Amino acid sequence: MSKVLKLTILTPDREFYKGEVVEVITESTLGGITILPDHMPLITTLRPADTVIVQGDNKQLKAFTSVGILEVKENGLRILCDACEWPDEIDAARAQRAKSRAKKRLANRDGVDVKRAELALARALARINLKQ
Repeated sequence: MSKVLKLTILTPDREFYKGEVVEVITESTLGGITILPDHMPLITTLRPADTVIVQGDNKQLKAFTSVGILEVKENGLRILCDACEWPDEIDAARAQRAKSRAKKRLANRDGVDVKRAELALARALARINLKQ
């Protein structure tokens, strides 16, 4: 039984994280998910969330992850997502403005792409939650 996972988190802009971890907790489109060493092979889609990365010394790192794909294979965990940010990289004022815009769009709904507005709201709320 392995004691670590090799985690890689990639965005279009950068390799956000690469290293060995003992646990990752995030949100798939079907609900919360925890990945531990020796997890069965899996591919799932992700929704915007606060993702917890637990390192070998039990140090917990928290990051915002946007929509994407999570793949587990042979004690390797790869997350490919649109955006990923550490708490100190989040602009709280910008996230609040995004939340307000999304709520206004959802309240009006005339000519609004509802799914896009719901996704914008989910991203804003996850960023705000992580920043607090």
